[in-house]
Amino acid sequence: MAWARLAGVAMALMALSGAAHADATIPTKDIADVKDNPMLKRYEGSFIVSGSSSAFTDFKVPLARLEQTDKRDAMNNILFVPKQEQEVEGAFTRLVYVTPANRSPLEVLRNYQDEVEAAGGSVLFACKTEGCGGEHTRSSSGGGGESSLMMYFFREADIKDASFSNGACAVTGTISDQRFFAAKLPRPGGEAYVTVQTYQLGDNTYCTALTGRTVAVVHIVEPRSREKKMTEVKAQEMARSLGSTGKIALYGILFDTNKTEIKPESAATLQEIAALMKSDARLAVIVVGHTDNQGGYDYNVDLSRRRADAVIKALAADYKLDAKRFRAAGVGMVAPVASNDAEEGRSQNRRVELVKLN
Repeated sequence: MAWARLAGVAMALMALSGAAHADATIPTKDIADVKDNPMLKRYEGSFIVSGSSSAFTDFKVPLARLEQTDKRDAMNNILFVPKQEQEVEGAFTRLVYVTPANRSPLEVLRNYQDEVEAAGGSVLFACKTEGCGGEHTRSSSGGGGESSLMMYFFREADIKDASFSNGACAVTGTISDQRFFAAKLPRPGGEAYVTVQTYQLGDNTYCTALTGRTVAVVHIVEPRSREKKMTEVKAQEMARSLGSTGKIALYGILFDTNKTEIKPESAATLQEIAALMKSDARLAVIVVGHTDNQGGYDYNVDLSRRRADAVIKALAADYKLDAKRFRAAGVGMVAPVASNDAEEGRSQNRRVELVKLN
């Protein structure tokens, strides 16, 4: 009976192992809902197996090899960090590509460098294998040793991809022939930063379909001003933003879908606008309505204009402000601050802006 139970357990483990092996496959298409960043092309024939993005976040760019510290990370690894780094903020993209067979990490990396330099960018730091510092045969996974270059950016606990999927397999387990560079590129709104890490995947259990393939992990941070999204922006903050940028985006003036009636919870923001106007009797502003791209163009332009009119009427009626100090404008969907492809972006585009008039 005991042997039978052991045999049953062994067969179950073998079945699980087989199922896990089946999860990692040679990719033939990109994963759903993830696209290339237009700023940087992919290596020809590659497929996206993992990706993440943020409309605005901070990011550290290593500008020197990782050096050992006297600290340990959450996985009890000896922590390695660079002595020089650049902390930047902006729109963030991480893309993980599996490249075609028989492509070396150096070949893939050089192609990315060519793209950066063709766009007017410059490499800030480059390294390879042990010259990058830390454990150069590790990716994002493991504990009790030395931290790796990939662990400087993210760790296995941060990975959202399913276990044993191509995305998870590409950034866990052992690696070899690691290559890396960090660069900056000129952009209309400032400087963008790019890091590219390439390496060859080892023979990792349950991920054998990708053994020997070169992976490229690309990080891009594009310059983007932080949206002023506090629902109760104070009058002093409004004044500072109008003085420095000539405008302020407000997300605390709320409307029901397709309606122009201002919701009661908008009172706090209206009160702060009134305080702003009363603090400077000479100030005049344009109240600009913005929508997402749901619905027709003409309809949204008209709706946003009528909402701007409603704001001015409320300020005049409820706070005794001179309506002549305001102008109403509606631009509908023509000035987005984020992609309208998902609700996260659409919610950023639905807003009221004050634009300094005098």
